[in-house]
Amino acid sequence: MNDFSFHRPKLVAPNLLTDPEKMRQFAADNGFDGIDWSFDLAHLPATPAEESRWASRQELLKPFEVRYHCPFLQVDIGHEDKDIQASAMDIFRRMIRLVSKARRKYLSIHVGLGHNTTKILSWESSIANLRQLVQFGIESNVTVCLENLIWGWSSKPNLFEKMVRRSGAAVTFDFGHAYSCESVESQTYAVKDFVTPHAGRVVNAHIYHHEVSGVGHFPPKCLEDISDRLDLLKRTPCYWWLIELKNVEELLQTKKIVEEYLEREEDEARQREI
Repeated sequence: MNDFSFHRPKLVAPNLLTDPEKMRQFAADNGFDGIDWSFDLAHLPATPAEESRWASRQELLKPFEVRYHCPFLQVDIGHEDKDIQASAMDIFRRMIRLVSKARRKYLSIHVGLGHNTTKILSWESSIANLRQLVQFGIESNVTVCLENLIWGWSSKPNLFEKMVRRSGAAVTFDFGHAYSCESVESQTYAVKDFVTPHAGRVVNAHIYHHEVSGVGHFPPKCLEDISDRLDLLKRTPCYWWLIELKNVEELLQTKKIVEEYLEREEDEARQREI
């Protein structure tokens, strides 16, 4: 893995509040450096006028950097049904346009989210359509990022690497998914295998301890639960560390754990300079 200069990352909150002004205040009150905004498929702006109002409301999140995330269940660009596939592509192009309209730069998407089988998906169509979205993003000044999941093709490091390389997507490294997926639990692969082949392409990180399918994300109890994955992350250029927990108490406690890690790293760096 390449060694990238380690600088203190931004610690980022998910948009627990859907009102931009309230979310900005929450982030400010709790010492966050950025906001990661998840789109809600059921409440997207439906007309150009609504899109403009949405983009205007997003301005209320300033001065925070904001990035975007599409946790859309069963909206799949690689579905074998061509109509479903085309509909998914339309939705993601629309999301890219929205991010561009808000003058933001990053959008994370998934392949296979919400399915319990890959039999209804086409591998080649998934790659080709992801490549198209990446290119559409470039034309719109938006970086499209592929997130690894707990299940499916992107939960297997060898296939995730191929998806990233063949599409040109950037990487959103969800290290709770990586820790909890069958490929790692069976020791077929290690968590680092989601990062090592393309460390320079990792631009977002989702931080929590582990996920239980159908239940949700769980926080670390102590630094030792996640320190090895933070060590892995610091050897990438990624400075966007989203603490991806929806419970406020768990979110803030995990933030303290990550800050403990960063303070330790900074202390060690100062000692090396003496």
